Amino acid sequence: MASYKDIRQYVKEHYNKNVKTCWIAHVKEIVGLKPSIAPNRISPEFRKCPCPDLYIEKIKEALKHFNMI
Repeated sequence: MASYKDIRQYVKEHYNKNVKTCWIAHVKEIVGLKPSIAPNRISPEFRKCPCPDLYIEKIKEALKHFNMI
């Protein structure tokens, strides 16, 4: 399984875009993976920074590349 750092690096190399780890966690939830809850997260039901729509497909592609989905 790839780390968040690996996923961020993949998106940076292929799209020249920086993504936040909270966006990766959001996309993991969207596709049905169970990311761990960050210790500084206020509520499991509320997302302060949801992933913007234009980055969802880019992160999904990275997850597919690393055979996570």
